[in-house]
Amino acid sequence: MTDHDRRQFLTLAGTGTAAFVLFGCTGSPARAESFAVTHSDAEWRKRLSPAAYDTLRHEGTERPFSSPLNGEHRAGIFACGGCALPAFSSKTKFESGTGWPSFWAPLPNAVRTRDDSSLGMSRTEVHCSRCGGHLGHVFDDGPKPTGKRYCMNGVALTFRPGAA
Repeated sequence: MTDHDRRQFLTLAGTGTAAFVLFGCTGSPARAESFAVTHSDAEWRKRLSPAAYDTLRHEGTERPFSSPLNGEHRAGIFACGGCALPAFSSKTKFESGTGWPSFWAPLPNAVRTRDDSSLGMSRTEVHCSRCGGHLGHVFDDGPKPTGKRYCMNGVALTFRPGAA
């Protein structure tokens, strides 16, 4: 292999790696499913903050330990930031140490899940059952009674204090 061929190969390999890191790590917009609450992309962009839009509509992820909801310990309901559907009770919230609000169970019929193979690994994505907004992922390393850890993006949720 000549120096020119080697440089060309390394350039192409580096470009492919950079493309994966820049574009392969963020999810695609919510997949075509039927949801009760729908808006055009422009309407979602108007309704949501830039960070919430990226997370809820394009499966982005907020930086760990950046959400005020991570330290929220009052009784109340965590709802979808896109459509306000109650999604999690504070009764199921726990400190996972991961940097994202974590719950051991969602409220009944609040979320749907689907396989997520982005980032070169197999995970289970959690999204709102009413608007399809991306909330986070669920893992099998949570506490009893479910053994689940619903690792949610705080920017994708709102909190209403009160009865949980």
